[in-house]
Amino acid sequence: MSFIPYSHHYQRIRDQLASDIAQGASQADEKLPSEREMIERFGCTRVTLRQALQQLEAEGLVYRENRRGWFVCPSRIRYDPTRISGFMEYVSAQGRTPRTECLLAERRPAGDWLAQRMGLASADEPVFFLQRRRWIDRRPVLLEYNVLLASWCPGLLDIDLNTSLTRVLREHFARVQSRCKLEMHIGTVNEEQAELLQLSPGASSIHLERLNFGEENQIVEFDQEFWRPDALSIVMETRPPEMK
Repeated sequence: MSFIPYSHHYQRIRDQLASDIAQGASQADEKLPSEREMIERFGCTRVTLRQALQQLEAEGLVYRENRRGWFVCPSRIRYDPTRISGFMEYVSAQGRTPRTECLLAERRPAGDWLAQRMGLASADEPVFFLQRRRWIDRRPVLLEYNVLLASWCPGLLDIDLNTSLTRVLREHFARVQSRCKLEMHIGTVNEEQAELLQLSPGASSIHLERLNFGEENQIVEFDQEFWRPDALSIVMETRPPEMK
C-alpha cells in the first residue's frame, strides 16, 4: 500500500468524499464504509482519514454515531428560534418526519435556581418538568427540558406529551405564548445527553435557553435545548429600525 505525503492528503480525501456525497454515491443517513475500508481506498493513515472526516463533520456533510461509525448527513432543518411555532410543525413543513419521545414528566417544586430564573415568588411554586427527545426522520437531533408553571396548565401530565407541546397548550388549555427571550451559545453534552443524542461525551452542541411569556406578559415556561450541531441551520429575519 503506497502512502501519499501527509501534508495535504486529508484535504484530497475530504474533497473525494464530498464529491461522492454530492453525486449521490451515498444517500442521506447511509453509513459510510468502515474506517479500515476507507484507509485501504485512499492509502492513508487513520489519523489522516479522521482529519478528513472531522472536516466533513464540521461542514455538516457527515455525522458520527458513537460506536456505530460515520453516516451521510441529511439536509439541515432551517430553524428560526424566535418564531413561536412548534418543532413538529416546522419540521413537517420542510418535508421531513418529526417525532417526539417524552422521557420524563413530573410535578415538583421549582427550587431556588428556577424560582430566580423564572421570577417566581417562592421556590415552592409547583412546576411541571419535562424531558423530551426530538427526532427528525430516523435520527435524534434535540434533547429538550421544559419547565412550565403548573398553575398555567393544570392537568398537563394527564395528556400524551409525545407530540407538539405548543399544540397541547393551545388545544387543551387555550394557552398561547406572547413572546420569548432567547439565549444561544455553543456548548457540549455530558455522558447522559451524548447517549440520548448518539454523540460522544463532550461533543459540541448548540445550546438554547428560552424564557416564554404568557398572555399577561408573565413568565410561564423555561426551556433548555441541546441540538446536534449538524442538524440545523439557524435562520433569523431582522429589519432595520424605521427612520423618523
